[in-house]
Parts: sequence; structure tokens; C-alpha cells
Amino acid sequence: MSETGERYGTIADGFTARVLGVAPGQWTARTPCSEWTVRDLVAHVIGTHRAVLARLDDKEPGEVDREGDLPAQWRAASLDLVTAVGDKSRASKIVGGMFGEQSFESLVGRLVCTDLLVHSWDLARATGQDEHLDSAAISASQGFLASIDDAIRAPGGFSAKIDPAPGADDQTRFLNFCGRVV
Repeated sequence: MSETGERYGTIADGFTARVLGVAPGQWTARTPCSEWTVRDLVAHVIGTHRAVLARLDDKEPGEVDREGDLPAQWRAASLDLVTAVGDKSRASKIVGGMFGEQSFESLVGRLVCTDLLVHSWDLARATGQDEHLDSAAISASQGFLASIDDAIRAPGGFSAKIDPAPGADDQTRFLNFCGRVV
């Protein structure tokens, strides 16, 4: 398995654990993404996965059943992505998007891993679960985000950066860069 596949797997396992840890009454809880509930956030992550996979196959992404079994939809979307990244011919296919043309594997390693990592923390914060993120994933995501700082601050993107406290750890600095109050 490639480094991207392994990193994605680590991040996805963390997100899965948090999705499975959502109590029935927490699906309507607010998240650090001010306009989203827990249900909205999980549906967004599933939708992002489906949209990225649809680029690979040049088709329209499947709709997320927001009132359906989100944990099952998440597991299916994640498995589909793992399968695609694990297939060398599919992983190397060039796909387009707002960050230009790149291999599918690169898109997963940059956009999907970063989106999933940040939203893993959002989900943990909203539901009172473990907020610890993988340090190697943080390092990889920081490099990607720093290169597109202006683009991620557009409407619908991340909030303004927060200056981290002196001595803040890497995770706090990363989340503050993403506009998250830790």
C-alpha cells in the first residue's frame, strides 16, 4: 500500500471510530463548523468522498441520504476510496478540479486526507470524543494547506487563522491555522 493509502487509512479509521461513537441524541449537536450539525458534517464528508470518486469515473456523485444510516454510508464511501487508491491504474489516473490536474492518489493525499483530518477533530469536539489527531497526518496536511492559504479562506471555506498561544503543540497550531478554536 502507498504512503497515501496508509495515511488515508489511519485518518479514516479515526473518523470511523468517532462516527460510531456518536450517541443517538448527538446527531443534531452543533459542530465547530458554525452552520453544521453533526449530521451535516458527516454527510459533508460522505459527499466529499463521493464527489472525489466521481471525478475518477467521470460521473455524477451519488446523493447522500442525510436522514439514512450515515455510518453505513460512510463505511461504503471510505471502502470505495480505499479500493480506488489501492488500484495502481486508478490511483495514477489524472483528475481535474479546483486545485488543478493531478493524480487521483495526489487528490486523496492532499484534499481528502486534510478534509477528513480536520472534520475528525470537529466531530470529536462536537460529541465529546477523543480529539487527538495523528501527528504524521497533521504534518502532511499542514504542508498542503499552507500552499493554498488564500483559497481556503474563501466563503464556505475555513475561518480566519487564529494566532496560536506561545508553546502550542503541532495539533493546536494546525487547528488554529484552520480557524478552529482549541
